[in-house]
Amino acid sequence: MSEIPHLLVHEHDDNVGVVVVEGLTAGTDMLCCVTHDNSTFRLTAGADVPIGHKIALKDFKEGDTAIKYGEDIGKIVADIVKGDHVHTHNCKTKRW
Repeated sequence: MSEIPHLLVHEHDDNVGVVVVEGLTAGTDMLCCVTHDNSTFRLTAGADVPIGHKIALKDFKEGDTAIKYGEDIGKIVADIVKGDHVHTHNCKTKRW
């Protein structure tokens, strides 16, 4: 039986991934899959994160840029530790 990924990352240059399982809890040893080439890596979830939300693949400082799908998706507005939840409380769109 093969393990099901917890987190999907689209490109190797992305610095956030998307949770694809229900009930992800802090401390979970996540299997992460890069969909570009189906490579995998492991990362520990630093928080409970809902399905469809993002997780930081690196430490962020305020002012950094979040990259998903190889694209700039927003500005980091509060420091984030690798493995933690990335959402509207710490990442804002640059569109408005």
